[in-house]
Amino acid sequence: MTLRIRRIPLVIFFCLLWLILLEGLLYAMPPVQRMVLPNRLILLVSEEHSLPFITVHLLIDAGSRRDPSGEEGLARLAARGLLLGTSRRTVIAFNEELDFMGASLNASVGRDYATLSLRVLKKDMEKGFGLFMDALTQPAFPEEQIKREVEKTLGAIRSAEDDPGEVAEKEFQKTLFPGNPYGHPAEGTKESLPRLTRETITRFYQTHYHSNNAILTIVGDISMDEVKGKLLPALVKWPMGKVPTESFKSAFEKNHKTVKIDRPITQANIILGHQGVSRNNPDYYALTVMNYILGGGGFSSRLVEEIRIKRGLAYSVYSFFDPGKYPGSFQIVLQTKNASAREAVSLSLQEMERIQTEPVLEKELEGAKKYLIGSFPMRLDTQAKLTNFLSQVEYYALGSDYPEKYPSLINAVSRQEVLRVAKTYLHPKNTILVVVANLKEAKMD
Repeated sequence: MTLRIRRIPLVIFFCLLWLILLEGLLYAMPPVQRMVLPNRLILLVSEEHSLPFITVHLLIDAGSRRDPSGEEGLARLAARGLLLGTSRRTVIAFNEELDFMGASLNASVGRDYATLSLRVLKKDMEKGFGLFMDALTQPAFPEEQIKREVEKTLGAIRSAEDDPGEVAEKEFQKTLFPGNPYGHPAEGTKESLPRLTRETITRFYQTHYHSNNAILTIVGDISMDEVKGKLLPALVKWPMGKVPTESFKSAFEKNHKTVKIDRPITQANIILGHQGVSRNNPDYYALTVMNYILGGGGFSSRLVEEIRIKRGLAYSVYSFFDPGKYPGSFQIVLQTKNASAREAVSLSLQEMERIQTEPVLEKELEGAKKYLIGSFPMRLDTQAKLTNFLSQVEYYALGSDYPEKYPSLINAVSRQEVLRVAKTYLHPKNTILVVVANLKEAKMD
């Protein structure tokens, strides 16, 4: 009898090797030290000496959900305003100093929080951090620069009106979240932005930008002793303040609703979805596995298999949960020819119902688990990703052992759990459907 040894194709071999190496990286993550300073600023420090860089990432609980009604876009403008000059430096002088060091300073805003991030060479650490603290604690919010930022944002909003995908997303959010702070775009609207002034921005900054409302994460070529000796003296001077109480209204459109927007385009842009979950939902990991199988797993997902591969109806189709501090959304997003829009929507709903009525296959479950665990370290492979990851772990109170726990949390998900969460959290009969298309060609006029 001859024993045949089957060779593993090179592609499969390298994919397996890649997953093994990445899974090993989970346990090679640099250790993290946590401190709470006298001003109640939470400080996270992770030493990583492979490159002579340092990344500083500040997270402040001052996202767009904090925008007052009628002043949508205020949180973003306040964060962007940190980069527009300080009481000590004009915006030109500030940027020249950053450029001379080859450093970068960026600000951004999501619905939950704002961030201010610095990347600087180790040799310029103190000077770069001085600029960071100057921007954070001494912003000037100059009138002319604020006006330019408003005009720039208004231009971007007008430009986005020509992007059917952007139009669909904004309409979906507005329809799903009536009266909910998550319902408006972070950049604001054409109606709200002209109302924003230096005074409203200063008021927002003075209300939310306090040390006891923030998390500071430092990753890179720096030791905790250096942080304590060279950076802490400036950090502890950042004063505390009264953090405003929040009464978040988790309002959702719970009935089926269809929004049709007519555009002279060849591809229908479709979003189908409903209420989602918050990040601290105990079913988050089972939902992650379920969604991977349904539509989050690229070419291995059911939506891609049924809509793209079998029928060739769409080049792009995927699903996702978008959790935040409060419940966000679930969405299926796809683009298809106008003529096949109705069929693609029907197939999407069928797949939502199928995953609710029959257990997923064992091979689907195992494939999802292997990918989710194997790809996890890709969230940590740069200083920027690591600072963002550590900040979110702290912000959402996931626990310092979260990277070590993640594989077991995913591996614990069973076929029965996938079925249960699909039945609980998917609502195919109560979806918001947004279609941006040539409605006549799509037979939806």
